[in-house]
Amino acid sequence: MAMPNLDLYNMAGSPSTRAIIMTAKAVGVELNSINVNTFVGEQLKPEFVKINPQHTIPTLVDNGFSIWESRAIVIYLVEQYGKPDSPLYPKDPQKRALINQRLYFDMGTLYDAFGKYFFPLLRTGKPGTQENLDKLNTAFGLLNTFLEDQDYVAGSQLSVADIVILGTVSTIEMVDFDLKKFPNVERWYKNAQKVTPGWDENLRRMQEAKKFLDANLIEKLP
Repeated sequence: MAMPNLDLYNMAGSPSTRAIIMTAKAVGVELNSINVNTFVGEQLKPEFVKINPQHTIPTLVDNGFSIWESRAIVIYLVEQYGKPDSPLYPKDPQKRALINQRLYFDMGTLYDAFGKYFFPLLRTGKPGTQENLDKLNTAFGLLNTFLEDQDYVAGSQLSVADIVILGTVSTIEMVDFDLKKFPNVERWYKNAQKVTPGWDENLRRMQEAKKFLDANLIEKLP
């Protein structure tokens, strides 16, 4: 079978991009990574807006089929290219529902809180407010509860929920955030690095992004 032609329009260090790359590794497909520099507005170029009218990244193009929103992309990759009834996104309605819940938790709570506190660093060199930090700690506290006596965030096996949340949580490698207050998350995070395909590339991309940010965007905090 010929390998699919999968173009991933992305910003290299973003958690969403890294989650998609790890998922692709898990299902055994190669992605053609196309960097889109949002700092200079490349996502607004007419040729990209034609692919994705929302001009958001990451965006995946699979032989002419375009899909965006990273959590939709990881599910698509597993359903299209993964093994039948893959534990990454199983067919059982209850198992799938739990995975979906964790994906929505990441999108609406964890990733949202992480972004509101840390992403201002990209523009201003300073993090968000104390209220933003409190919400981030609350989100990690919830994740810590989910992981009580659990090795994975949704069920007994590695799933796309682990991969997506790993993309978010591993961003701590680029910023100053201590997981010791959340021992279940810390334990899960150490294990996830060992069992998730593509972790090495995930780490490499974060290190490269951190060097770029340190050199170009982030002022040293007092």
